Amino acid sequence: MSNRRLALLGTTLLATALPGLAAAEGTLNALVWCDHTDPALIEPFEAAHGVKVNLREYEGTGAALAILEQSRPGDWDVLVIDGIDVFRAVEAGLLAPLPADQLALGDQFPEVVMAANNQQGGVTYAVTEKFGYNTISFNAAKVDPADMQDLNTVWSEKYKGRIAIYDYYLPVMGLAAIASGIRTETLGEADLAAIAPTLALMRANAATVGEVVSSQTALATGEVDIVVGGGEWLTAVLAGEQPELTWTIPDQGAVRWAQSIGVLEASENKDLAVEFVKYITGPEGQARLATSSCFWGMPANARAGDHLSAEQKTILRWDEQAGYLARTELYPAPDADLDARMQDLWLETLQQ
Repeated sequence: MSNRRLALLGTTLLATALPGLAAAEGTLNALVWCDHTDPALIEPFEAAHGVKVNLREYEGTGAALAILEQSRPGDWDVLVIDGIDVFRAVEAGLLAPLPADQLALGDQFPEVVMAANNQQGGVTYAVTEKFGYNTISFNAAKVDPADMQDLNTVWSEKYKGRIAIYDYYLPVMGLAAIASGIRTETLGEADLAAIAPTLALMRANAATVGEVVSSQTALATGEVDIVVGGGEWLTAVLAGEQPELTWTIPDQGAVRWAQSIGVLEASENKDLAVEFVKYITGPEGQARLATSSCFWGMPANARAGDHLSAEQKTILRWDEQAGYLARTELYPAPDADLDARMQDLWLETLQQ
């Protein structure tokens, strides 16, 4: 899930990598999502290897590709990317092959290995590191939780003016497709006309459409009672102070996000970069990543459970994952033409 920056939590960058740092001895430069900027995740790796990890946080695959295009070869060593977009980075020649025999792929939840995305031609280019759900977050003290099990009730007239929509077209359009009985993996241009009325209804009954910060703030302050497109990543970090803020997977299902990590082909520090990937996808690194101060999510490595407390596993709903995985679908993965048409429909929806 891209665009998961939760400013309410006061997350800041550990460091911003500058051009030319990749060749510096004892440094590693990584383009990451905000959950990787937690010192509790990064400092153990730095201490173990006697290095400095320079991080630059970005939002959205397009932004990462733009940064790489504007950088010099070798400026960056590691890339964290939406799982469904790994193929774009591979096709562009940006990712280096990984030593699959050194990675803990056998310890991952089978449903999130995503071999079709992370591997090409039998070569592994990235590893799933974390996953979760774009679904329905809500205030259980202000709405009927039973209503949240039906997507069409969630954004119905009953809750008009009490809804926020997460401003990211892929998962929200995926939810609209699922509510219409259309699988996200088969979503095509002909289906856009079918989901357009659902999106229009959703927008008509919403009080606001916003990115993560504003959506989370609206729910936390009571401005809205429901966030369409939310999930554990939006509310888990607030569970301690506001346990009434929760989330669910509706009966029709929801959309599953997954993020992957890989080594950049142009890296001049590939050995250290591979060690970083191994750490992030190993049990201890996975437990720290899952509970990052920026946003929580399920670790891809099932052995991370050995390093999580009972309370942390409860918040992550560890024991319910089998059912959640069975009832959720990956983001739509449109080609360039379909993606452009989806963005056009999204813009039309927001302007209504």
